[in-house]
Amino acid sequence: MKAIIPAAGIGERLQPLTLTRPKVLLPVAGKPIIGHILDKLIQSGIDEITLIVGYKGKQVVDFVENNYSVRINFVEQKERKGLGHAVEMGLDERDEPVLIVLGDTILDLNFKHFIQSKLNIIGVMEVDDPRRFGIVEMENDRVLRLVEKPEHSYSNLAIAGIYLLQNESLLKKAIRHTIENNITTKGEYQLTDALQILLNWKEEMTVEMIHACYDCGTREALLDTNRHLLSQQINQPRSFPNTLIIPPVYIHPEVMIKDSIIGPYVSIARGVTIERAILEDTIIDENSSVQKTVLKDSLIGKDARVIGDDHRMDAGDHSHRNLG
Repeated sequence: MKAIIPAAGIGERLQPLTLTRPKVLLPVAGKPIIGHILDKLIQSGIDEITLIVGYKGKQVVDFVENNYSVRINFVEQKERKGLGHAVEMGLDERDEPVLIVLGDTILDLNFKHFIQSKLNIIGVMEVDDPRRFGIVEMENDRVLRLVEKPEHSYSNLAIAGIYLLQNESLLKKAIRHTIENNITTKGEYQLTDALQILLNWKEEMTVEMIHACYDCGTREALLDTNRHLLSQQINQPRSFPNTLIIPPVYIHPEVMIKDSIIGPYVSIARGVTIERAILEDTIIDENSSVQKTVLKDSLIGKDARVIGDDHRMDAGDHSHRNLG
């Protein structure tokens, strides 16, 4: 089966980290966001993947080609015209099933079971505030209507970032219909509008509850996802001189730590040096240095230098912060 992953977003809410790389390459619990998604798809038996890239897309291509050997195609979305437009670029004229998974959302889901269904399925989750999401309204066990970020809704079932459609060609036709007739929501061609057209064409859809959906679109969401994923992992980091490790943590084998307290909920990538620091709820990317500081709820990019004081901070790639 083919899977499409829209991964062209800029990630403005994650700046300064996304000033130098795309959102899907930000690390969480030991690997980039897109790495978690690709691993789950490949393990489920997906044998063809199309990645829709855009902002700094070459970095995504390089990461995938250096780490995966399965068949992965790349399509560039040069203009950001919405999720529907991005998905349409990856669709072919084939009467076969297609899976769509958003590139900034990590799902705790049995993908293998999900893709075995013979129905059109939308993954959903219950939410407190439907106004922030695409919402599914149901009648019995069938989807009645889809609404993108409604002001008022009778449903609290939000679309969770995964869709299984049984006819790739028909979905492409529906999205093309929205584009050719300029059917937009908030100025963009939305996938929800195309799915509503399929419903209008008498295609039946149902839903599957997603009980754990980890969004990575904001700094708070990224840190929360890091906490959840680390809590599910079983790993025993090695000991370091005069250092206390408080699980759960991810520590790459190639790091240097001494005279520090690490954890809980800390992810440390390859090549990092930490000395006389206390870290909690923090993600530190490759080849960075943290010294004589206390960090909590922080995101530190690649090749960054942080020295001194007690802070909650975001430091982009190649940045230097002397806070002493």
